[in-house]
Amino acid sequence: MPPPPFVAGLFGWRKGFPTCADKDSVASVGIATGVMNRLGVAHTATGPLDPGSALENGLADWLRAELPLLDPTREWVVDKGRLVSTFEQYAHLERVRDLLDEEGTLRAEMGGPEDYLIKPDVTVGIRIKTADVLHACISSKWTIRSDRVQNVRHEAVMLIRHRRGRQPHIVAVTAEPLPTRLASIARGTGEVDAVYHVALDELMKATEEVGTVHQKQALNELVTQNRLLNLNTLPSTLVI
Repeated sequence: MPPPPFVAGLFGWRKGFPTCADKDSVASVGIATGVMNRLGVAHTATGPLDPGSALENGLADWLRAELPLLDPTREWVVDKGRLVSTFEQYAHLERVRDLLDEEGTLRAEMGGPEDYLIKPDVTVGIRIKTADVLHACISSKWTIRSDRVQNVRHEAVMLIRHRRGRQPHIVAVTAEPLPTRLASIARGTGEVDAVYHVALDELMKATEEVGTVHQKQALNELVTQNRLLNLNTLPSTLVI
């Protein structure tokens, strides 16, 4: 299954290294190079200056186009960086934030209001009459590092705990080439529904070709347990 059309344009080379790779990791560089070669990324391509922002923009534009085609009966609302308190299930968080601003005692007990200012990278809402219901939250991470994993999990836990009503889909999307780093977010107790890779087929072939036994095992585990999925399957999942 080929990646969405915008994906290949996200990749590039900087100082001889793939922009999605950790240049200090031989395995990361090797697998990333294999992915990019399979995507047909020219070795003269530099890719966008900020591939993380480009991935967010590409995801939002792609979902805006795809979701109405798959289900035209619903009014889809796709945004970047929108506060979850503007959606029906989380509207009460606006009042909680105001109270925390006003009351020092509450702040000490419950944390600062910034904990309630959740702004997922990409949100998918469904407009019902005059209200928007949060249907999906997407964390868009060009690569995976330990701090980014913790941010994704913290955001997911807050969304699960503080909803009043239906829980939205909670997923992560990444171009990370190293299976063991993908495992750091895809494994676990299910804070996120699943992780979607922008070029999973290419990643699997590159890992099979140049990955270590450890990397191959990690990737096989994630794929067979449906913890790591192809990005192209995300729209069809969201319309169910």
